[in-house]
Amino acid sequence: MPELTRRRALTAAAALAATASAAALVAPAEAATEHQHGAPDSFDEVYKGRRIQGRPSGMGGHHHGHGGGYTVFVDGVELHVMQNADGSWISVVSHYDPVPTPRAAARAAVDELQGAPLLPFPAN
Repeated sequence: MPELTRRRALTAAAALAATASAAALVAPAEAATEHQHGAPDSFDEVYKGRRIQGRPSGMGGHHHGHGGGYTVFVDGVELHVMQNADGSWISVVSHYDPVPTPRAAARAAVDELQGAPLLPFPAN
């Protein structure tokens, strides 16, 4: 087994730092693509076995002022989301845990539900 030298230790530390920097750059880049033209992009994916979808709704009514008319679904049931003044997003399931995008709000809801079904939320 080769002996650990100062050069090898510094090389390993530099490689770890480069990897950490690259990972830190990927997350903001993903969030930036979701905010092109001022509105988050649509998404449709399976996350932890649950189908999550999101898209601009363009609807008025109770959606107006709460996320600019953006609709999110978990397994076909609407997950009510709202955009905060600072640009973060919350949902009725994870109301006290703001996230950067509606996709992240849907994922947080799936995590919080732990396999339980999302029940329809009656609109007022």
